[in-house]
Amino acid sequence: MSSAIEGVKDTLTRIVLDPANRDLLAIVKGARNGAVYGAKVRFPHALVMVFLFRSGSFRQKVDLVFRATRTHARNLAKFATIYKTVCYLLKWYGPTPGKEGQYDTFLAGLLGGYFVFGGRSPRSGKISSVNQQIVVYVFARVVLALARLAVKPGAGLPLVSSSEARSAAISHYAWPVFAATSWAMVMHLFRHHPEDLQPSLKSSMNYIYKESDHWDSLRNFIWHNK
Repeated sequence: MSSAIEGVKDTLTRIVLDPANRDLLAIVKGARNGAVYGAKVRFPHALVMVFLFRSGSFRQKVDLVFRATRTHARNLAKFATIYKTVCYLLKWYGPTPGKEGQYDTFLAGLLGGYFVFGGRSPRSGKISSVNQQIVVYVFARVVLALARLAVKPGAGLPLVSSSEARSAAISHYAWPVFAATSWAMVMHLFRHHPEDLQPSLKSSMNYIYKESDHWDSLRNFIWHNK
């Protein structure tokens, strides 16, 4: 029995270490890593947000945490699978077989983003709140990266990157302007159009800025409103 197990192990080891299988196995491992990362990131976040800000029984809250974790893990695994598969197909069956094209990653990300994060629930017709959070997180990082690239000497926009002094000055002052504008806009939206904010953001802002306006005893002034 032991020798049979060792034989299977050796066979599998040869398969995973064979360079000919590298691209296909990278798709499998990408899906695995996406699922693991999604679960590790979403579980503690969902645990805190659900148990602090959502109402319902303990069992209902546990179910919400499980569903959010499953959705995040599943969708990152699906995206990784689609992305890596499309990259593989474009690399080996594109115009220059065996060589990655300049826009292969863009096209692969476009297809993965559309099919995994761009859809609506077939039952409710709504966009998943988990998907909204993931896409908004990615979008924010993309905007910051593009902003840095725009003032990068020799690579950014000619008007702002042609001079190193101008580029350095913009880089120095851009963040405080960006931070101030972002907070000004979110507070204005929260005050006048709260229904248009993402639910978890609105929930946390309600707790900080609206519930802090009300108390009826020393206990809930210091500790909690409820």
